[in-house]
Amino acid sequence: MIIISLLQAFKTRFNKCVILLLLITYSNALAQIPRPDETLPISDFREKPKTKWVFEIKSPIFSSPSVSEDLVYFGGLDSIFYAIEISSGHEKWRFRTKGEIRSSPLIYGTRVFLNGGDGSLYALDKKSGELIWRFDAKCERKYDFADYFHSTPVINDSVLYFGSGDSNLYAIDFHTGHLIWSFKTGNIVHTTPAICNDRIFFGSFDGFVYALNLKSGELIWKFKTVGHRFFPVGEVQGSPAVFNNLVFIGARDYNVYAIDQEKGFCHWNKSFTKGWGLNNNIHDSILYIGTADERVLIAADPETGNEYWKKNMEFLIFGNNAFSESLLYVGTTIGKLHGISLLSGDKLWSFETNSYKENRFKYFKPDDTYREDIYSIIKSNEQFLDVECELGGIFSTPYIDNNIIIFSSTNGTLYCLEK
Repeated sequence: MIIISLLQAFKTRFNKCVILLLLITYSNALAQIPRPDETLPISDFREKPKTKWVFEIKSPIFSSPSVSEDLVYFGGLDSIFYAIEISSGHEKWRFRTKGEIRSSPLIYGTRVFLNGGDGSLYALDKKSGELIWRFDAKCERKYDFADYFHSTPVINDSVLYFGSGDSNLYAIDFHTGHLIWSFKTGNIVHTTPAICNDRIFFGSFDGFVYALNLKSGELIWKFKTVGHRFFPVGEVQGSPAVFNNLVFIGARDYNVYAIDQEKGFCHWNKSFTKGWGLNNNIHDSILYIGTADERVLIAADPETGNEYWKKNMEFLIFGNNAFSESLLYVGTTIGKLHGISLLSGDKLWSFETNSYKENRFKYFKPDDTYREDIYSIIKSNEQFLDVECELGGIFSTPYIDNNIIIFSSTNGTLYCLEK
C-alpha cells in the first residue's frame, strides 16, 4: 500500500513553484544547473560508481559543487574558490577571498556568484575567474561550531538574494552589484532563500521564518518556531523548500514546519526526539526529510506530513539530495554517499570516502555504531566535528548527470565518480 500511494503521489501532484537555488528545480539540491536535456530524467546509477579522479586541498570542504560545461566550482575553508576541469580533474583557476567559504556557487550566464565567507558577494567571470564586481555586507560571523553553512545566492529577474552573518537579507543588482534593498532580522541569516509567487522565504537564527515581498523587501509575515529546552530560541538553520502554497523548513528546535505561504501559519509540523531535521527536499511532489542525530531519511506527503517510508541511516545528514529517474543520492557525515530508491527508500549501494576506510575503526564498530569507549576518545561536541572531518564526512549536496557524480567531503577532497 505504501508503494501504491507513493506512485499515486508522483502522478497526481505537480509542483507549481520553483526554488531558484542555483537555477535548478530544487528539491533543495544545491549542486546542479540546467542541462541541455533537462526535460529528460537523469539516468540512474544502479551500481556503485567508480572513482574517476579526486582533487585534494588542505582544508575541509562544506561547499557543494556546481557545474557548467567542463568546469566544476567549489570553495573550501582555506578561503580559496576553485574551478576544476571535469575531464581531467586539473585546476583551471582559483580565486581567494578573506573568509572560510561555506556556501555554494551560483552560475548564471557567463558569471559565477560566490558568497565569500568574508561578508562579500563576488561576481566572477566563470571562464577566467576574473573579478567583475564585489558587494560588501557589514560583516560575516559564525554562530557556533555547528553553524556549518553560509547562505548561497539565488537569482530572479536579474536580482541576486542572499543572507549574511550581519543579520540581513540582501537584494543586489545582478549587473552592477549595487544594493537594491536589505531586510534586517534579529540574528544571523545563513539559510539559502526560496522564491515563489513574488515572495522570498528564509530563516534566521533569531528563531523566525520570514516572508518578504520580492520586489520591495517589505515584510509580509514572520513565523516563530516553538523552541526546545536545548535550543530555546529555535534557531532556523535549515533552508526552505516550497510546494503548493507551503514552505518547508527545519529548525534547531527538532521540528520541521509546513508553513502557509500566504498567511504564515503552520499547517503541520514533524517533531523529532534526538535532533534536527534540516534537509528538506521536494522532488516529484514528494517531501524528503533528512535528519541529523535522529539518523533517518523520510519520504512524506507534503500536504499532511504523513510518511510513505522511513529508513534508518548510519549517521547524520546535513547535505541535500540529488535525484535521477528513480533514485536519490545523499551523503552522511560518517563519509558515505548512498544511492537510494525513491519508491522504497532501500539502499542500492554505498560509496565510502578514503578517509572513512582508513579511520573508521578508531571510533566505530564494523556495523558503524560507536565503540563502547567512544566517550573516552571524544569528549566534546567540537571533537565530534573533528572526527567527521577526519572520516571525510559529506556535508555537501552531490552534483549528478548521466555519466558522473561529483561531491565534496570534509577531508578536503572533491570526488568525481563515473559509471
